[in-house]
Amino acid sequence: MRPVILIPSRFAATRLPGKPLAAIAGVPMIVHVWQRAAAANIGPVWVATDTESIADAVESAGGKAVMTRPDHASGSDRIFEALSIVDPAGKHDVVINLQGDMPTIEPAIIGRVLEPLKNPAVDIGTLAAVIREEGEKTDPAVVKAVFTADGRALYFTRATAPTGNGPLYHHIGIYAWRREMLQRFVTLLPSPLELREKLEQLRALEAGMQMGVAVVDTVPLGVDTPETLEKARKAYG
Repeated sequence: MRPVILIPSRFAATRLPGKPLAAIAGVPMIVHVWQRAAAANIGPVWVATDTESIADAVESAGGKAVMTRPDHASGSDRIFEALSIVDPAGKHDVVINLQGDMPTIEPAIIGRVLEPLKNPAVDIGTLAAVIREEGEKTDPAVVKAVFTADGRALYFTRATAPTGNGPLYHHIGIYAWRREMLQRFVTLLPSPLELREKLEQLRALEAGMQMGVAVVDTVPLGVDTPETLEKARKAYG
């Protein structure tokens, strides 16, 4: 595999506008994410953004940024445009979509998303971790991943699933795409289950793409509210 990591980042986040530039230990959050992606040592890392101030912050820290259109409906659309700009010749056959709001993610966790792609039948890799806090089991903000014993994704839901005895798994929204699958995905219209659950990954499952899940030990902190931003700041001391 010849992966590239692309980090979609836009300034106008709904719940926490301007969060990519929010300071954590004196450094913009998007720079922390870029640094951790680079430390994973998987392949080149680019931040795909529609905002010059975000690009400037990344490049000032020594990173690479690529400007994309402001009208993309999703991060997947944004990274596909970025991919066509930074790698028009198709050198990279795997594209990792890393969310730009995970400033405390461990670099080793990023690499784990490639594991499902060792199976040539898998089109997309993603991650999950066992839910250990009882409140998260019924929290619709915590997306649950339902998958087989060998890691084949069956469904993603905001509901508590599956029922019965056994662990529940928190889906971690990092994806490793085979390039041709990402190219196909962005041509598809939003699917019925995607619209119902408000989960973009269901579009891939409804289209017949096979998604593999690697289980990791912890869930990276996602920053999307003032409260989670404060948690990230405390994590950096």
